[in-house]
Amino acid sequence: MAIGLIVNAKKSLSSCQLARDLDLTQPTAWYMQQRIRAQMATKQGEILLQGIVEADETYLGGKPRKRNNKNDDEPPKRGRGTKKTPVIGAVERGGKVVAKVASDLTGKGVLKFIRDSIDPEGSLLITDEFKAYNAVRSTIAHATINHSRGEYVDGETHTNTIEGFWSLLKRAWYGSHHHYRKCYTPLYVAEACWKYNQRKSDNAFGTFMQGCFA
Repeated sequence: MAIGLIVNAKKSLSSCQLARDLDLTQPTAWYMQQRIRAQMATKQGEILLQGIVEADETYLGGKPRKRNNKNDDEPPKRGRGTKKTPVIGAVERGGKVVAKVASDLTGKGVLKFIRDSIDPEGSLLITDEFKAYNAVRSTIAHATINHSRGEYVDGETHTNTIEGFWSLLKRAWYGSHHHYRKCYTPLYVAEACWKYNQRKSDNAFGTFMQGCFA
């Protein structure tokens, strides 16, 4: 029952809600959820994206708040440079997604992620203007869209697909969980990836069960 409820919850399911649904204690429900998410994470390394692929990074954590100093008109910092948890991801247009908590968002770290996640033969990588992506240009065809100049779509050049995935990941954070311990964040990211990759399946439960015994 727990597997069925979790795989069909698009924006995830809190352990408190699962505990109420199945008449369990919250710690028991959370324990079950984490093991289900761990199984979802096992397939991540088997995915190699091809074709037009969008890559981007995002940050998981609370919304920035106004500082206590009323005379400080500087807006609160968002994204890069905050203490939020960085996540890097890549999505194949019309296909699957790969994402992971990022320990290194320098050119070296980004290049390793791209090499591990994308087949460079015949593929086109589309990113924003973040300088770390310059490191991939000798590995894969690369196009950029410059958000800092107000550019968001230039024909087929955009990152709207990966932005859509980030919105699903963050809706689960804001709407269901509200807080992740950083050590468990990879499991929540894996859950979001698994559900996105099964979005066209009419039997996600059966696919999950097959994966458990493969």
